[in-house]
Amino acid sequence: MAEIPIRFANLGCAEIARKLSRAVILSPNSTLYAVGSRSLDKAKKFAAENGFPPSAKIYGSYEAVLDDPDVDVVYMPLPTSLHLKWAVLAAEKKKHLLLEKPAALNVGELDQIIGACEANGVQYMDGTLFMHHPRTAKMEEFISDSQRFGQLKTMHSFFSFTADDNYLKNNIRVKPDLDSLGALGDIGWYCIRGILWAANYELPKTVTAFRGPVLNGAGVILACGSSLLWEDGKTATFYCSFFSNLTMDLTVVGTKGTLHINDFANPRDEITSSFSAASETQFKDLLTGWVPLPSQHEMTIDLPQDACMVREFSRLVKSIKEDGSKPECKWPNISRKTQLVMDAVKESIEKGFQSIQIEAY
Repeated sequence: MAEIPIRFANLGCAEIARKLSRAVILSPNSTLYAVGSRSLDKAKKFAAENGFPPSAKIYGSYEAVLDDPDVDVVYMPLPTSLHLKWAVLAAEKKKHLLLEKPAALNVGELDQIIGACEANGVQYMDGTLFMHHPRTAKMEEFISDSQRFGQLKTMHSFFSFTADDNYLKNNIRVKPDLDSLGALGDIGWYCIRGILWAANYELPKTVTAFRGPVLNGAGVILACGSSLLWEDGKTATFYCSFFSNLTMDLTVVGTKGTLHINDFANPRDEITSSFSAASETQFKDLLTGWVPLPSQHEMTIDLPQDACMVREFSRLVKSIKEDGSKPECKWPNISRKTQLVMDAVKESIEKGFQSIQIEAY
């Protein structure tokens, strides 16, 4: 008997939803079932341009999507200011929730979303794609190897792209009523998640924002950075910006090894990707070079990382639907930790770059 695919519905027609729609098509255990927008014409156009099957349901409201009993998963790429209302309602309608990042405006809102998912037995996951790339698991093997990597000491992440004038004036990421977290919530989310991933999701003790963040006239962050400090002395820094050339660097340094990746959030090639690892590197005699040289690790995968995410989410939903499994708590926990650090960076900026202590719960 053929496997019944998990039925996805898009709640909204944002640009990023085009990528997710393709991922659902590529994933072997999912199908595009429905799309809803506040405009029926917009929903029809989106479905026609993004590979939705002729049988797909097209709705002219978000409520209609959530009222459809055959929708298994709601993917939500709405502006962050709308997440709380619609994510909670989706959970109450027993829809599994794939929520675009940033997950919420603050951890209080996210707690309400996660609480609604837990109360209704539905799976929650945020849309941080690199978490699902097989390369990430391979890199984790290296930094978890005490013989090759040693003890984790410091991390640095950097994510930037050069936004044009139209983006800086009109994109939802620069509008305080839509996505007030700006660059911090958008690309800063990836920087923070990369650091937490490297630290095995151990929260830092304190967070201190760098001086000199760039804000627009409405007070939305366009560029910022921060340092992070752990109880045991581990450190990290990150910087995110809408004003620098496209860069996605993550460096993780241990007592014996170093990991470098130059496209951590979104690989330059979605099928073939690589990372650099060095172990017990020293200078040659007379400082004429390094030995041994860092090794390049390249891998080829069968599905791009966004389709890997959809495949994994569909697997979890299928297990809940058909086997009576409980929702996987790993994903809401990681999302909440990312939000806690992001909140602390924002608070540090607002309080004149004071050090903010992280309170886990």
